[in-house]
Amino acid sequence: MTATLEPTPAAAPMAAARPARTAPAPTPFRRVLHVELRKMFDTRSGFWLMASIVIASVVATTLTVLLGDRDSLTFESFASAVGSPMSVVLPMIGVLAVTSEWSQRTALTTFTLVPSRPRVLAAKLLDVLAVGAVAMLVALGVGALGNIVASAITGNDAVWDIAASTFAQIVLANELGMLVGVVLGLLFRNSPAAIVGYFVFALVLPGLSSALAVAQDWWADNGGWFDLNQTRFLLFDSTLTGEEWAQLGVASLAWVVLPMLLGLRLVLRSEVK
Repeated sequence: MTATLEPTPAAAPMAAARPARTAPAPTPFRRVLHVELRKMFDTRSGFWLMASIVIASVVATTLTVLLGDRDSLTFESFASAVGSPMSVVLPMIGVLAVTSEWSQRTALTTFTLVPSRPRVLAAKLLDVLAVGAVAMLVALGVGALGNIVASAITGNDAVWDIAASTFAQIVLANELGMLVGVVLGLLFRNSPAAIVGYFVFALVLPGLSSALAVAQDWWADNGGWFDLNQTRFLLFDSTLTGEEWAQLGVASLAWVVLPMLLGLRLVLRSEVK
């Protein structure tokens, strides 16, 4: 009996090639802005730091009404009182907006979800500047309310002696302080070190600069080109001359722009763990 060969079944067709996977679309920058802004408020420390802006403004205004010379109170009196705590609180917001990624160990998650570190850092920077501007508007409103209350208590007419240009200079001075905080956060990426660094910048260096100005006439005449605090403080009190604006620009380049570029380079090249 002869064996017959049965025809072998046709080879199964090759599995259809899988369609090429498309790269996911990048996270919209507006969403990154929103998320980074929420992160500034979501933690307990962040919430109370933001709340301290309003609390400090109310306390400063109340003390001005209660303890100030009521016959000479003006809008500038309240603006000066509110501006003092703002000059301390706002730079801390700039510091913590950057260092929180490392102190709270969220940097790995953040840069995994949004691999483009420049976009994240740009969002943080814009959020910091926006918070600073809104905070100054809140402080302005609280100061204006205090001026009205003081006028009602004393029976004197309210004096509104701060021009829009002067207020813009005050906002610029505080924004520069916040940018210094951001710079220190980028350089150190450690909250305590960056905060100490800011207080050295804001409290120690002005004293050293003043002592140097007493000892050296050259520094007394030209220190404004190198000392950011010296020209930044002028923004609170007076209208700057053309030379003083130039000094502010040069000092900002030395203390804000160049260190920020260095800090950005360090963050972009650092290993996130």
